[in-house]
Amino acid sequence: MLKIWGRPNSTNVKKALWTAEELGLAYENIPAGGAYGVVDTPEFRALNANGLVPVIEDDGFVLWESNTIVRYLTAKYGTDTLWIDDVEHRAQAEKWMDWASTKLNNPFRDIIWHTLRLPENQRDPAVLAAGVIAFAKALEVPEKALASQPWLSGIEFGIGDIPLGVYAYAWFELPLDRPDFPNFAAWYERLKQRPAYATSVLTPLT
Repeated sequence: MLKIWGRPNSTNVKKALWTAEELGLAYENIPAGGAYGVVDTPEFRALNANGLVPVIEDDGFVLWESNTIVRYLTAKYGTDTLWIDDVEHRAQAEKWMDWASTKLNNPFRDIIWHTLRLPENQRDPAVLAAGVIAFAKALEVPEKALASQPWLSGIEFGIGDIPLGVYAYAWFELPLDRPDFPNFAAWYERLKQRPAYATSVLTPLT
C-alpha cells in the first residue's frame, strides 16, 4: 500500500493526499512533522535527509518533494485521468505547479504564521498585511488565465490545479481582507465540488 508521511494540515502534504484521493488510490497517511515530530528520527531521515514532508513510499520506491510526488503518482496511476499525454499541453499545466511554489510560498507562509501558527502575542500585523498584498498581487496572473479556461490545466481539471488549489483553501477561508478575483473565486467553487478536494484539502487548517 502507498504510504504518505506528513501531517494532514500541511499545505505540501495536502497535495499528495489530494492526488491520491483523485486517483482512487489506497494509502496510509502517517502523521509526521510539526506537533507529530517523527521527522528528526533516524528512520525518517533515512527516507528524506532533509527532514521534510511529504514523503511517499510506493512498493519500496521512496520519493520526496510535493510537486514531484504529484507528477509521479499521476504518471504511474493516472494515465486515463489526471495525466496528460500531450507534451505541450502537459507543460502548460505543469508550469502552474512551479509558479505556485515559487510565487506563493513566501507570502503564504507569512499569512499562515501570523494568523494561525504563532502565539497571538508574536503575530505581526505588518508582516501579515505584506503577505496578503504579495499573495493578492500574484493572483492577478491566474485570475487572467481563468478568464478564458475553466481550469489552470486547460479544459479539464488536472495536475496544474493542485498546488494552487491547496493554497486557495486558506486564502478564502482565513479572515483576511481580500481583493475580489471573480474568476479565481469561481475556480475555487468548482474545486470544492470535487469529493477528493473536500476529503483531503477542506480539513482544519490548525
